[in-house]
Amino acid sequence: MTAKPVTAVEASSSLPVTLADIEAAAMAIAGKIERTPLRYSRTLSEITGAQVWIKFENLQFTASYKERGALNKLLSLSNAEKAAGVVAMSAGNHAQGVAFHASRLGIPSTIVMPKGTPFVKIEHTRNFGAKVIIHGEALAEADAHARQLEKEQGLTFVHPFDDAKVIAGQGTVGLEIMEDLADFDAIVIPVGGGGLSAGIATAIKARRPAVQVYGVEPAMYPSLSAELRGEEPKVGGATIAEGIAVKKVGRLTAEILRKLMEQVIVVGEDALERAVNLFVTVEKTVAEGAGAAGLAALLEEPHLFRNRKVVLVLTGGNIDTRLLASVLTRSLVREKRITSVRIIGNDQPGLLAKVSTVIGENGGNIIEVFHNRMALDVPAKGAEFDITIETRDARHTQEIIDALEAAGFPPRTN
Repeated sequence: MTAKPVTAVEASSSLPVTLADIEAAAMAIAGKIERTPLRYSRTLSEITGAQVWIKFENLQFTASYKERGALNKLLSLSNAEKAAGVVAMSAGNHAQGVAFHASRLGIPSTIVMPKGTPFVKIEHTRNFGAKVIIHGEALAEADAHARQLEKEQGLTFVHPFDDAKVIAGQGTVGLEIMEDLADFDAIVIPVGGGGLSAGIATAIKARRPAVQVYGVEPAMYPSLSAELRGEEPKVGGATIAEGIAVKKVGRLTAEILRKLMEQVIVVGEDALERAVNLFVTVEKTVAEGAGAAGLAALLEEPHLFRNRKVVLVLTGGNIDTRLLASVLTRSLVREKRITSVRIIGNDQPGLLAKVSTVIGENGGNIIEVFHNRMALDVPAKGAEFDITIETRDARHTQEIIDALEAAGFPPRTN
């Protein structure tokens, strides 16, 4: 989905958040958050065909950019509002940002999180000093409960994205990028509710209107794409990018992005998984699914960025360790470095030993063996083996398969 390009004058006027607001936020939060590095990636540039620069917001103390906006909002509260406390709803990163900085400022905080929130994000939020309430199956239900607590207890609601102070705080990412990089052609930003992209777009378009701003959404939650088309979003499903799995973008953020964003790119789960894996294996850094969405966009739509200088915002690194392990293992399967082969033969002593010998002599590592005598598609005097092997790469896997066939044990690959 493509938005109408704007001039510098248009970008700096008639919007809910201005460059001056973002510059004020930068002064307010200076020294209280990490000024994260912006680095060039030679390997990712070779893989994608673009000149790739990465803004490592996963290096914030809470491992996400979200604390920028949360802190700017908290600092804007009156003394009475601070004393009464704040409430927020979040699937994780906003929750941690609010909890950490509220605790540091002596502000009581209550965070409502939906049931599907990754355990690591719930625990971190509690450890940062917030009262955590698990409520509802989705963010909408958590939001409704948080709004109820706001009214009943006189708390200040800290919205994760649809708040001018929060948007301005997130926009400080854009200021830092422009301070560190003299020129670039495009920036690619993960989009959930739109707070980060709206803030960064406001800052960049005000100073460098020629830079193209791209948003990225998971295919299961194309909320901004639908909003820009004037349609009701059709969303739902389990995505590894739960941090941007938002049913509807904010009112303020949509107003900004409709004017300032060139295009929204929708990416599939395979691309998100590949991006998470590449950040680990190439950059030696951890990215959650949402945090890796910018790189996923380059993998899905390389023609848009080829030979251009592109900034990716790695928005966060709070991924459940079991999910990360699964993503990394699945990448080995995609690359055929882990493969399952099925061998059917006569059920006689020594058969498995012979097969194992062939695999071992050809450099394969057997991870798992399942021996099935009961399958009805196997002869009564036969046996079926499912063998999972680890190899160097796809070529090595094929060499082992060829060796098994030559030895009289033709495998079926799963």
